[in-house]
Amino acid sequence: MIRNTNNGYGWVSIGLHWAMALSIFGLFGLGLYMVDLGYYDPWYRSTMDLHKSVGLVLALVYVVRLIWKQTQVSPEVIADKSWQKLVAHLTHGLLYLVLLVLMVSGYLISTADGRGIEVFGLVSVPALPIAFEQQEDIAGEIHWLLAWSLMVLVGIHALAALQHHFILKDNTLKRMLWPQKAQ
Repeated sequence: MIRNTNNGYGWVSIGLHWAMALSIFGLFGLGLYMVDLGYYDPWYRSTMDLHKSVGLVLALVYVVRLIWKQTQVSPEVIADKSWQKLVAHLTHGLLYLVLLVLMVSGYLISTADGRGIEVFGLVSVPALPIAFEQQEDIAGEIHWLLAWSLMVLVGIHALAALQHHFILKDNTLKRMLWPQKAQ
């Protein structure tokens, strides 16, 4: 099953979800590593370039995921109470919003000096023609705060999935691992 159904997610949604999850964890770990590097450290430049390149590819996957989400049926939220459905929707919305602002802030950090961003040496994403005072510092603070906020939200998201799987014993986690048959 490629497409979503009312019961669960199709392979495209599942693949986009896990590709983003792995990229986000990798970028967070790389970000933690690179902020401790000194300017003259041999890894300083390469880790920065890798972080920017993967971040821009993730931004593209994010856009594809949003488009795919708009063209697909959304499986029903498995919850007993309406407040649980509301919390699930709010958490997902917040994940998307934090990701968007996190990516924009990363772009603003990287282009504060007016130079574009090289993506794996294949293509250059240009800087905006306008910059603001202390752009790199302000965007850097926002980026740092949102990166940690995203990890907290992802932790809550994962704990909720585990609670559904091990305590409530429903299909919430299973349907994000492989497509469920239509009922």
